[in-house]
Amino acid sequence: MLSTLFNHRSIRKYKSNPIDESVLDEILQAGIRASNTGNMQVYSIIVTKNPEIKEKLWEQHFKQDMVKQAPVVLTFCADFNRFNKWCELRNAKPGYDNFLSFYTATVDAVIAAQNVALAAEVHGLGICYLGTTNYTADKICEILNLPEGVVPVTTLVVGYADENPDLTSRLPESAIIHNETYHDFSNEDINEIYKELENSELANNLVTENGTENFAQIFTQKRYTRSNNIHFSNVLLNVIKKQKFMNNE
Repeated sequence: MLSTLFNHRSIRKYKSNPIDESVLDEILQAGIRASNTGNMQVYSIIVTKNPEIKEKLWEQHFKQDMVKQAPVVLTFCADFNRFNKWCELRNAKPGYDNFLSFYTATVDAVIAAQNVALAAEVHGLGICYLGTTNYTADKICEILNLPEGVVPVTTLVVGYADENPDLTSRLPESAIIHNETYHDFSNEDINEIYKELENSELANNLVTENGTENFAQIFTQKRYTRSNNIHFSNVLLNVIKKQKFMNNE
């Protein structure tokens, strides 16, 4: 398992080979066994193999071809719909139409997704998370027929890799680990933490190609701009409201 963790790669090119049903079932069972809040399991996993539905999802995931290439697309949803209905059937009034409940279910869905990702890699499969789930959650709700109380949180494409990319660089331990309490960063700390990344071939190439002053501006001016962040925040907030997770009275 540790070898799997330390050798994780995001795979963006897939072979057309199908995943054996017994393997897929074991991977999904790993998600079902994930830690969760109060053992409520307020998440759902939507398994998509149908080419027509995958085509629609491909459109909403910014036309990333791995969505169509990979044999399986898994959409992980924050889901209080099932739990609410159970409560109502048992004369137990549910109080989960609020942001805290959405946040709780989101955490549970992501934990389940990571269990599935690890299980898939143990089986020799490749995976890639799709952050675009949050950008087009409104359209994904329509495609997957998500009722009130259900919001898509993240997506995994799963299949056999058709590439072998290098390991992606990570920040040093000093950037991530804080002992006992949070240790804030001085300018010197920041310079040291990001030194290797900023001097990498990838960073230098992107700075040259995009004509920015430095690698940080790739993120702020090209990848994750403030205007886009505000736009997609509003899209997601509207979805959360529409799916009945914002009653704070």
